[in-house]
Amino acid sequence: MNRLTTYLLCSLALVVVGGIGLAWAHEDGILKVTVVAKSIDSWDGKPLPKYPEGQPEITILRIVIPAGERTPLHTHSVINAGVMLRGELVVHMEGGGTKTLKEGDSLIELVNKPHWGQNDTEADAEILVFYAGIQGKSNTHTVEEHVHP
Repeated sequence: MNRLTTYLLCSLALVVVGGIGLAWAHEDGILKVTVVAKSIDSWDGKPLPKYPEGQPEITILRIVIPAGERTPLHTHSVINAGVMLRGELVVHMEGGGTKTLKEGDSLIELVNKPHWGQNDTEADAEILVFYAGIQGKSNTHTVEEHVHP
């Protein structure tokens, strides 16, 4: 098991143990756990790549896409996943393929594949994204714009 995998598993264990302690302290004493996302594939159905070598670095971003706006065409060089906190977003893959996200939905993002998010609604969309990256390396890279369908 490489260092990043070990780090992620230990981090997850701490979160679970910490969550158990909080739940046990809760007045009804019942632990409630919901799996939001779990997959070996990204949203296009293709397998996720292996973790890169290097010092692991976890980044969590809260991203707001204003009503009627879209993100730039971009790629991610590392595995990442998100949860829609509010609003709606349609994620487009260059060359075709889309996935619509609504409040509470999760997304295991594409790696090294150009894509963008489009908010066609009249309300802001907000997504919380978790990146399993490498210290000192960028997680997201803007791609030269193309004509979108």
